[in-house]
Amino acid sequence: MVKLSPHRTLLRCQAALLVALSTACAGGPNSTTSPSSNNQGMEVTFLVGSAMGEFCQQSMKRFNQTGPTLKDGSSFYVKCVAKGSGDVVSALLTQADSLKNGSVSAEDPSWPTLVSLDGDIYVDQLAYQFNQLFPGQNYLPTVADAPLLANSPMVFMVREDLAQSLRKTKDPFQALLTAKSHKDLDAGSQPLPLRYVHTAPTRSNSGLQTLVAQFASVSGKRPEQLTVADVTAHQGKVGEIQKKITRYGTSTTSLAKAMVTNGPFWASVGSVYESSVIAANAQVPAGQPRYQAVYPGNTYTSNMRGILATGPWISSAEKEAAEQVIQYLRQPDTQQIATTLGLRPGTPGVSLGNKFTKNWGVETQPKYDSYRVPKPEVVEAMIQSWQTAAKKPSQVVIVVDSSGSMTGAKLAAVQSTLQTYLKGLGPKEKVSLIDFDSVVRKPVSVDGTPEGQSKGIEFVVALKADGNTKLYDSILAAQTWLTQNLRSDAINAVIVLTDGEDSGSSQQLSQLLAGLKKSGFEGKQRIAIFTVGYGNSGDFAPDVLKQIAEANGGYYRQGDPASIASLMADLQVEF
Repeated sequence: MVKLSPHRTLLRCQAALLVALSTACAGGPNSTTSPSSNNQGMEVTFLVGSAMGEFCQQSMKRFNQTGPTLKDGSSFYVKCVAKGSGDVVSALLTQADSLKNGSVSAEDPSWPTLVSLDGDIYVDQLAYQFNQLFPGQNYLPTVADAPLLANSPMVFMVREDLAQSLRKTKDPFQALLTAKSHKDLDAGSQPLPLRYVHTAPTRSNSGLQTLVAQFASVSGKRPEQLTVADVTAHQGKVGEIQKKITRYGTSTTSLAKAMVTNGPFWASVGSVYESSVIAANAQVPAGQPRYQAVYPGNTYTSNMRGILATGPWISSAEKEAAEQVIQYLRQPDTQQIATTLGLRPGTPGVSLGNKFTKNWGVETQPKYDSYRVPKPEVVEAMIQSWQTAAKKPSQVVIVVDSSGSMTGAKLAAVQSTLQTYLKGLGPKEKVSLIDFDSVVRKPVSVDGTPEGQSKGIEFVVALKADGNTKLYDSILAAQTWLTQNLRSDAINAVIVLTDGEDSGSSQQLSQLLAGLKKSGFEGKQRIAIFTVGYGNSGDFAPDVLKQIAEANGGYYRQGDPASIASLMADLQVEF
């Protein structure tokens, strides 16, 4: 086994999630396939970052409908698979490591043919890691050699009433460093606490670019000038910015939409793509303030490029097909698809269309200095620093349904997933586990230390499927415990895993919702609730679980034994 650099570990993608990603590349249940009745011949997998996902989907649907062929007359079609850029990098590095040690062949169908990441930092990191695995081979192109497909600058997303104040600041990150409320930015504003969101830099390109920009801001240096010593010296100030975080996320666009849904008490400032502001404004209800993009004087452009490897896993036929795909994506007609989605074109001379206007909260021709990529070892140091020093701590209560209906594969999958979750705990994360059926049991508190993980494994092994489903009582117990043990410096949240409707609780749903509201984001406790309906939708009440989650700034997801690992890995990133 080749020993990889620390960045592989720091990405914190669990093994189960990486397996799911590899399965997706091979056409598994997590894949996103461009549908067309003309799909025939060789399959070309295009693995893209989430910001490129819809552009890939729409453009490749059209491309497949043309019935593309190679020079020898053989047919092929393109399948798009969209994941967070950090997930894409992790999956590819895992695949490359397996190729190096002989456990995966170059002919394995799980290899993607074409790749795109949502920014140049991850492109540089991916090439750097591949060169460590395969010295001197240069299997991946440099940033300069990868053709540009689309781009979207990083901006601050804020409501109209705060945008003018933030634009007046020379460096918005400096404002986030010192300001505690909106009134600190604008004397005429309400004393609303300043709440901030960005995605996790281990999973999302926008989060990584944001982290680099924060280090550049507090150090007074450009990213390419930063050293590992600078990271250590300035991680305390980055930590001060991170203290204002409401939640980290896996998707930039979904985080922006959550700002719209949950309002300014949840988060009033977000680091997102310009395209995310456009998408969010499409969701703003009539009569409510719209959002605007504030362009920092220095920011990342978020270049989305076509990456075609020259490794042994790319056949001559795949190379020919991929080159056709890149050429098609860069055609003006195809680039217009990108502009309708809020992405700026990668081909010069293409009209922007009507979404790049003030009506959509953005500027047609924003003025900013585009940041360059830092040294790869500096990026690694930033990620490590974020996880161990700067990241906001978290305290999460996981509520686990062990009622009789959880018997068999359901409980086994949950036990395996919880074990993986506990193994992935970082130094700033604490978890309490509550097991419930006809009885709601006392919380078992664990952390990422060997002792804490051992205690957590004992909990997992002891789970037995039996009894009824006191769902409402268990959620209230989790909220009560968090309220009594609240960490004011941390993200406090509840995750609920259940496969059934409530039976036997001492309270009704209306009473539970009223009780949860007292600890929501309009108060000081700020406890979020996340619910996972586990199994077949007829086994539980999805509307009820969604109502419980959205009442306290969280969200609902449906899972099953095949998807629960990736669902929980995504949830772990939120904190």
